Amino acid sequence: MPTVIQLPAGKTLTVRATADAFLGSLRNRNTVRSYGVGVGKTAEQIGEARPLGSVADDEIGEALELLWGAAAVNTWNVRRAAVLSWLGWCAEYGYDGPTVPAWTKRLAVPDSETPSRSKMAVDRLTGRREVHLREKTLWRMLYETAARTEEVLGVNIEDLDLGGRRCSVKAKGARSKARRRGQAREDFVLETVYWDAGTARLLPRLLRGRSRGPVFVTHRRPGPGKVVNPRDVCPDTGLARLSYGQARALLDEHTAVRGPGTGWDLHEYRHSALTHLGASLLMLMAKSRHKKPENVRRYFKPSAEAIAELTSLLAPGGSRG
Repeated sequence: MPTVIQLPAGKTLTVRATADAFLGSLRNRNTVRSYGVGVGKTAEQIGEARPLGSVADDEIGEALELLWGAAAVNTWNVRRAAVLSWLGWCAEYGYDGPTVPAWTKRLAVPDSETPSRSKMAVDRLTGRREVHLREKTLWRMLYETAARTEEVLGVNIEDLDLGGRRCSVKAKGARSKARRRGQAREDFVLETVYWDAGTARLLPRLLRGRSRGPVFVTHRRPGPGKVVNPRDVCPDTGLARLSYGQARALLDEHTAVRGPGTGWDLHEYRHSALTHLGASLLMLMAKSRHKKPENVRRYFKPSAEAIAELTSLLAPGGSRG
């Protein structure tokens, strides 16, 4: 087992020191080997001797583009995932540093669609004993609400209606109530998502002892130099909101079978849920909150029996064969 490097407190930790510490914290040798390439080359590109806190987000994105912008899609995704995990680890331990900018997106594999995982696979993953309660609750909630990951991660305990099994979320492309800079969540039109029994059983256990703040939080407090929006910190525990990058890495850790970066994607829960529902197009639009029918039509897959029943309405005299 690799030895975890103990870092001193402060804002002058170098890029190389945090990279070595992150890689030293990984237990799987294959993960160390794979992540070592992405993290190591990125560290070299931005300057190993620089304080990590002096590196801007866009510098990370530019380094990724320069190193792997022309590489195969899978290579780009794996290298990006390694850097995402490294910087997410630094943030969780309270070390000042950049994040992977939003414009360096994970790419979809050409000529492929988001896979639909079977309901059995979803249930089995959530039921595994080694999976932490936080991850179980998040994955179950993503599946039952068919919501976008950013929407669910942005939910606070105050937003929950546990009895009604629903909550309000700031949706993708949410309409603004007012035109001004620095708008708060409440300045946008919120939408409602719904869950069922699986989430209803897990949520109270996850929230035990907490009544305010983010539903999904990290296991460590942000460092003293880390500036965090008050809404993104639990006032009872001081723990910060779980980020998309951290949630993505956790899912990959439990589902990757061909090395880091090859596991499930968080979006697959939404995709799988809509595929499994088998509802009418209008009901799927209501559940997913898509605004355009063409965006949800791929989930509308009526069975052969349903089509046959519909066709029977065209029989002579309107009788059913």
